[in-house]
Amino acid sequence: MLGILALWLSRSVSVHSLWRNVLRRSEDGEEDVLRNIPLFDDLGRRDIAILQRVLHRREYVAGESIFTQGEPGLGMYIIAKGVVSIQSEPSGRELVELNDGDFFGEIALLNEVIRSATARAKSDCLLLSLFQPDLLGLLDRNPRLGVKILLSLSRLVGIRLVEVSDELETMRKDYERLKTGAAEPSRENAATPDRPISDDDADHLA
Repeated sequence: MLGILALWLSRSVSVHSLWRNVLRRSEDGEEDVLRNIPLFDDLGRRDIAILQRVLHRREYVAGESIFTQGEPGLGMYIIAKGVVSIQSEPSGRELVELNDGDFFGEIALLNEVIRSATARAKSDCLLLSLFQPDLLGLLDRNPRLGVKILLSLSRLVGIRLVEVSDELETMRKDYERLKTGAAEPSRENAATPDRPISDDDADHLA
């Protein structure tokens, strides 16, 4: 009887050690992902560990919607593993493809803005999520860490606003060039250096 009990305890300890090692590798992998996110650049190892405790983890199958264009945004998503497609509705046109270590939806941490596009798993995915209530709770419990994240988020939003402004200015200049080109007269009978204006041309231009 004692021998059976000892064997059971030995196996229980082995299984516990196995799961502990699996969980440790998973946490280490998450830490590597989080350290490469610009939003968490200023966080030390201890801060990352605290952040990991408030993150949500969810698996999505290929083709499953993560969120839909037009619904209120609640938080940001980090791709721990997999491929996500950001799409415009209702056409379903792909705007961008995101992979391991990419993140999206972070503006919703500041304000419950309406999602401007749909996010859909393009392959089976594991996503880490940080929602606005989680960040607010973190600010209450650990103001120093919460403020760090908010400052990084503000910088990131500022950078993206500048990028969008530059893109809009480029589009405006392209539009002005196209409009100017379309406004130029294109007439077969217009005067050229090789042919003077005829009487018919003069009557037509009058």
